[in-house]
Amino acid sequence: MANLEISGLAIVYDTFQREAPQRLALLQADTPERVLAWRDGRPVSAAQFLSHVRQAAVTLPGASAAVNLCEDRYAFLVAFCAIVLRGQTNLLPSSRAPQAVDEVMAAHPGCYAIGEQTLDPAPAHYHRLPMLSAEPAAGDEGWPQIPADQVVAIGYTSGSTGTPSANLKTWRSFHASNAGNLAMLHAAVGARFGVVATVPPQHMYGMEMSVLLPLLGGVGVHAGRPFFPADVAAALAGLPAPRVLVTTPVHLRALVESGIALPPLAAMVSATAPMPPELAQAAEQRFGAPLQEVFGSTETCVFASRRTTIEADWRLYPDVHLHPQPDGTQVDAPQLDAPRLLADIVSLSADGRGFRLRGRQADMLEIAGKRASLGDLTRRLLAIPGVQDGVVFQLDDGDTLGVHRIAALAVAPGLDEHAILDALRRAIDPVFLPRPLLKVDALPRNETGKLPRAALLDLLVRHHPHP
Repeated sequence: MANLEISGLAIVYDTFQREAPQRLALLQADTPERVLAWRDGRPVSAAQFLSHVRQAAVTLPGASAAVNLCEDRYAFLVAFCAIVLRGQTNLLPSSRAPQAVDEVMAAHPGCYAIGEQTLDPAPAHYHRLPMLSAEPAAGDEGWPQIPADQVVAIGYTSGSTGTPSANLKTWRSFHASNAGNLAMLHAAVGARFGVVATVPPQHMYGMEMSVLLPLLGGVGVHAGRPFFPADVAAALAGLPAPRVLVTTPVHLRALVESGIALPPLAAMVSATAPMPPELAQAAEQRFGAPLQEVFGSTETCVFASRRTTIEADWRLYPDVHLHPQPDGTQVDAPQLDAPRLLADIVSLSADGRGFRLRGRQADMLEIAGKRASLGDLTRRLLAIPGVQDGVVFQLDDGDTLGVHRIAALAVAPGLDEHAILDALRRAIDPVFLPRPLLKVDALPRNETGKLPRAALLDLLVRHHPHP
């Protein structure tokens, strides 16, 4: 990976820390004509976008917060900025499933939901984004400045390790986190590029890479969220070079296995789940572009990256400091008002500028005096020829000695459970063999490819009522 000791980024961070600006730009507009988005095959300028934001803002209900449910990424950008311009907060549930939306709205009495589509059924107090005029509105109101301490978003964790939790994001913190991501991409790609993202903008990774980058980094983003490989190829073809694909290991695996040809890529970016080195190598060979894996969380935003094919250690963004703890790692970063404790266990590199991930506290297993991690067990399951997808996880109830049993779900059309267990037995210690191990048609992955724990347990019970 390119060296990230970029003086400009250090200056940006230092400015945030020393001067603490009171107001910050809603969007970067080096020129009003710069392309902020590509929608329906046509470019949208920063000036036209700002006109759309102001058109939408005057229609919004009076409230303190809104659940942003826009499916189209450009509509999401317009709604996001309109909400911010009105001094309100974007609520970002862990998914757009009705139950998740209802839970977030119940936690914020008086809020409303906004989207560009007609929903049936629609959430309570649903506001439809208005039709936006094609031409920029006349006037010289100037480029909006937003209070730096305004809470512009509340992101909810995915629930992959339990109940989703709320995380407040100020406009200052988003400016700071965007600076790190932008410098990483500038080092890998160059100053100007376009982004196609397969992840939803409501997820914090999608927020950083497909909302903040076009708003604050001078990047043009494709308005869609392509899912199938042919859709990804078409979206990329709709952008001029250089192109960056923002995706996940699940989507990337589908692209590699599809055999589809993609337009030339300058880089690929991945997050939301560990990237198997074998998949990273296959993707780089297949698409002729470097793969940058980024590391972060809803709580912290991205604070490190690596090129997975050539390095095992993660490289920290400037002014980020990690402090290993017995139960995780404390993260101190420019985008955080106070250090945050993550459940990840790390060991720091000798130069203090990087780290190696050792696992998560919740993933560490100890049975009969032997240790393993759920992440490594899952990796070994996925390495079995014929296993297309899979996960190993621990059950809630322990035995009489307090040991929690291990279960696994596998998508493997050409194998049976016994064959999968036999292959695992050759790769791991027998005390860590998952029982039950069940074949399923598909895993209950959410929009970013993560596996909410509640969904895994529900699927296990439905296929194996008495685990």
